[in-house]
Amino acid sequence: MKLTQSPGYVRLWIASTVSDFGTYITTIALSVIVVLRLGGDSTDVGLVSAARWLSYPMLGLLAGTWVDRRERKPILVASDFGRGLILVAIATLGLAHQLTIPILAALIFVFGALSLFSDVAFQSFVPQLVPRELLVRANARIEQSDSVAQTTGPALAGWITQLIAAPAALLVDAASYFVSGVVVASISIERAPAVLSSSTVGFGRSIREGLSWVYRHPRLAPLALTTHLWFLFFSMFGTVFTVYALRERDLGADGLGVVLALAGIGAVLGTLATARIGETLGVGRTIILSRCLYPVAFAIIASAGFAPVGDWWGFAAIGLGQFLIGLALGVEGAQEMAYQQAVTPNRLMGRMRATIRSINRGVVVVGAPLGGLVADRLGNRPTISITAAGMVLVVLLLAVSDVRNARMEDQLSAEEAVAE
Repeated sequence: MKLTQSPGYVRLWIASTVSDFGTYITTIALSVIVVLRLGGDSTDVGLVSAARWLSYPMLGLLAGTWVDRRERKPILVASDFGRGLILVAIATLGLAHQLTIPILAALIFVFGALSLFSDVAFQSFVPQLVPRELLVRANARIEQSDSVAQTTGPALAGWITQLIAAPAALLVDAASYFVSGVVVASISIERAPAVLSSSTVGFGRSIREGLSWVYRHPRLAPLALTTHLWFLFFSMFGTVFTVYALRERDLGADGLGVVLALAGIGAVLGTLATARIGETLGVGRTIILSRCLYPVAFAIIASAGFAPVGDWWGFAAIGLGQFLIGLALGVEGAQEMAYQQAVTPNRLMGRMRATIRSINRGVVVVGAPLGGLVADRLGNRPTISITAAGMVLVVLLLAVSDVRNARMEDQLSAEEAVAE
């Protein structure tokens, strides 16, 4: 069976692709709004980033249980329209010069809460549209589209924010969410309906069941725990990188868009190669290999500080580092997602995804402002070097765990264990 033989999946892929292009415009626009329009520093960037992910540790486990008890499609449609309206509100306030960092953080918190429910429902929805043996290809196709959006979206965003006011650029992303919502609403589910979790079981018991599934699994557990640590250091890096690029290296909105587009090119190449690499090495070794690239990329980006501002090789170093980051994300993303979906029963899918993702984003709530605080005290380059060392630790912990032996065939033993 080919992915194109599933019209529901094709429509979901189209909806995801449309919203992905808008998302990268918002990423650039928010950074420009905080740093250049509102005069924010690294701490402010970190606080706004933390606000976006704060709902994940607050509501994530409840969201997973709630989604497991309901049809996923209506959740996806509602969250798309809701996020579009939030972006319209931010753009309107920004253009009226009524936007402040606290107001922006509050609106971004609501935006993040809607994204939480969408993320959980989306990853639980994919296995309803394609058989499990196609999950790697299905996730890789979605990752490829995201990578193409990442390649052109930041450059387009930089151009748009130069052409029009940054708040107005958010209207483009708002429109993409409205289009996505309409497309998802048109999906007809042809496969067997999802087995929903029983609503007679208490929320507390359901949450414990999801936690137990993730953190008692011999391979999901170390994969999840090292991913939490990965998010800590990556969120610290992300906070610092924006200020490092815009102020210390003076790239401007267009230059920032170009180097982030190079990350998108790397991600495209990574997603094209991930299936073949995974078939050769296995999912576990593929993830470990890809994560070896992050400390190298961070170190290269930090080395750009040795070049004079405006020098071509400093810009090239930042671009190369972002390319390697994108390549790593492209290789590991589809593999990790498909493995999680393959070994998890459908009735636990929402709770599995919410458990891992809520703690990941909870770590971001800590890591993003922490990165800003460390950078304000030590400087941007030393902080990036710290995050590179942290990524080395992530690789070492993952390499000594049983994740190195993980393969997609693990789904068989996992399903048998649930049946028992």
